[in-house]
Amino acid sequence: MNKGPITVLLVEDHLIVREGLRMLLELGGTCKVVGEASDGYQAVKMAAKLLPDVIVMDIAMSGLNGFEATRQILLATPEARVLVLSAHSDDEYVTHMALLGATGFVVKQNSGKVLVHAITEVANGRPYFCGAILKRLRKAKRKAREEGTKPGVSLKRTLTVRESEVLQLVAEGLANKQVADALGISIKTVEKHRQKLMDKLDIHDTAGLTRHAIATGVIESSIQDTTTLGRKPNRGKTTASN
Repeated sequence: MNKGPITVLLVEDHLIVREGLRMLLELGGTCKVVGEASDGYQAVKMAAKLLPDVIVMDIAMSGLNGFEATRQILLATPEARVLVLSAHSDDEYVTHMALLGATGFVVKQNSGKVLVHAITEVANGRPYFCGAILKRLRKAKRKAREEGTKPGVSLKRTLTVRESEVLQLVAEGLANKQVADALGISIKTVEKHRQKLMDKLDIHDTAGLTRHAIATGVIESSIQDTTTLGRKPNRGKTTASN
């Protein structure tokens, strides 16, 4: 890696959190925040434009969540390095992000010192998972070895990327036609994905899907609060801001 501060793109939907993270990261001179994105759409555009050393990625964001944003970023720029920073650390979500290509995962309950260290490790091409997650992953690996299975095999029973997208949009209050328009697919395809995710989760109503999405960090409760009041997220017309 070149000498000088590590360039960072912050992807976080809460402005006050982004401001705090920027101050924290730039305080010691190790990092330089070159861009801030408030949702996945902005993140994809800004990652391609700025080519930062590290992309610090949240998961639960309206419009396009961190899963799909990470997938699109790494599809367009395979050498990009994504470090997940999230309040949610479910084992399957950690594994899902790792399978998508994220280089590391830190939960927001950690200190700023841990985050800076994680960014430094990721920037130098070394995977980093915070202590609590690493402990669980090692435990899962030992258990899988003892049982003769492979870690992460349970992901076969979890949602596909498209099903996760549909779950997010349905939980945000969009009707099937709006979901179809947002994803560029047919209403029939939306219905098919919706039925599959309901079968996998054993949830058969929208309220249940919404509760699941909130509980697993796909969306935040504040997002659902706005959609239930009839306000719908602005889709696909975001403007990148530095």
